[in-house]
Amino acid sequence: MKTFDATIAKPQRYHSRTVVRHLKTLMNFLIKIQALILILLLFSSCNRTKATAIKVKEKTKLELSKTVEKVVEKTFPTFDSEKSDTDSNKKRFIEFIKIELSRDIKNIYCFDDVIGIDSDYMFSFNCDKTTSNKIIELHDLNIKNENNENGFGLQHDFDWWNKEKIKGLRKYEWTNGKGYFKYYWYDNENGKAYYFEFTL
Repeated sequence: MKTFDATIAKPQRYHSRTVVRHLKTLMNFLIKIQALILILLLFSSCNRTKATAIKVKEKTKLELSKTVEKVVEKTFPTFDSEKSDTDSNKKRFIEFIKIELSRDIKNIYCFDDVIGIDSDYMFSFNCDKTTSNKIIELHDLNIKNENNENGFGLQHDFDWWNKEKIKGLRKYEWTNGKGYFKYYWYDNENGKAYYFEFTL
């Protein structure tokens, strides 16, 4: 019968305690690593959340700014009488003249006066004869044999609005018979158009 040898068993117990201690240390280390990874993920997530919040804030500000701009533009449209071919003048051209901008249309100036009970709108621009004919047809303008009653008293003075030149041009006119008028002149020689819309 074999006897139990204490000298052999002792190191085995010592070895298993060491393994258990090492396992505990390893487990603690792994828990700390997991905790660190979790903290880093949370920190990263917070940064992403903060970045997302900043993006949402900037996008909201931009959208709000565009909305305000649209409301202001619709309520108080801009007519730039000091500079040609601005975005505002191009928009006003499309709204009033009612044709799309083509390559021949340039040097667009415009002005409005809506203070008081009457209103008037002035447009000066270059275009070719074909475009001019489209405008005449679209607005149902009829040629007047006499170029008088041009509404010069209602018009404003600008370098781009040549009243002396207009006096010598053929006048096209439309009215609804109720105080709403459209006058149009086209300078064939210089390819320049003058459009005047007003109410009395």
